[in-house]
Amino acid sequence: MVRLNVLELLQQRGHTKYWLYKQLGMSYQNFNKMVNNQTASIRYENIEAICQLLECTPNELFRFEEDEPDRNPTKKQ
Repeated sequence: MVRLNVLELLQQRGHTKYWLYKQLGMSYQNFNKMVNNQTASIRYENIEAICQLLECTPNELFRFEEDEPDRNPTKKQ
């Protein structure tokens, strides 16, 4: 699963979520879902803006995590 790594980058650069929220000018609800990986997509212009604000590349902005195996093997899919 691809995850947004923005909270770690903010911490490394000494910024807060609130700072980034104000810089991006998004609704707080959409911003919060995005930074907490609760959305299925992110607009390219938001990726570009975050990379410029945090002086990072898209490779640094995202991380790949292996999907956790199903904990209930009897569950039918």
